[in-house]
Amino acid sequence: MTNDIPILKVEGLTVYQGKTTAVRDVSFELLPQTNTAIVGPNGAGKSTLVQAILDLIPRSSGTIEIFGRPITRLRHLRHQLGYMPQNFIFDRSFPISVSELVGLGWVKKGDRGDKGTRGQGGEKSFFHRLWKQDSEKSVAVIEALRRTDAYHLRNQAIGTLSGGQLKRVLLAYCLVIPRRLLILDEAFAGVDVQGAADFYALLNELKQEEGWTVLQISHDIDMVSRHCDRVLCLNQTIVCTGKPEIALSPENLLATYSPLFSRYHHHH
Repeated sequence: MTNDIPILKVEGLTVYQGKTTAVRDVSFELLPQTNTAIVGPNGAGKSTLVQAILDLIPRSSGTIEIFGRPITRLRHLRHQLGYMPQNFIFDRSFPISVSELVGLGWVKKGDRGDKGTRGQGGEKSFFHRLWKQDSEKSVAVIEALRRTDAYHLRNQAIGTLSGGQLKRVLLAYCLVIPRRLLILDEAFAGVDVQGAADFYALLNELKQEEGWTVLQISHDIDMVSRHCDRVLCLNQTIVCTGKPEIALSPENLLATYSPLFSRYHHHH
């Protein structure tokens, strides 16, 4: 880690759904280049917490800062935040290829909050800039697909992809421009055990290479204990937080879930 300035800072966050408290007085920080998992039972408020962090739903109280700025004032810095939803819902008959989908995540440098440069020289310069941008985009898409082991899918229609293939393509979408924070809402749902293990390994590899900070929701306690740096145990409010060996102790899991909780260990 390069410094101790939080990438994400949440203080006193409370969110209501109707008259029901979905998330209550949640506070935590994410330091750079860490992989943090949110775990908890169904209905614990995990997805609600993530949606509030992304400013997709209103919060009743509390503050959220990303990259040192209030979430409502991120502006161009929003491009430095990537998000993978639990369910990517789309019309499978829609005629768009993998490369075209990943290309939708590309943003030219001048629109990412960079100063950029203004071209001179009239029409010739204008078309030169268009050509250059298109060339940069193509290179970025190819590189993102190669790094997520999805290059062989580049010309395939997204409606033909398996669940695991689609997850890799969505990760390439997040990788096509530089990001600082990646948020995943049960990104491994619908992926088999080996596919999830491969994806976790790839995610951690890219985290190291790209300097990503990762916040993810997961139901897979075993995978979380193997691959994450920190864990937030959530059941409306934070029950405990810390390194996996501390947060995922039998006592903390019992307090987070219920006496009926049973931990499953993968064998592969």
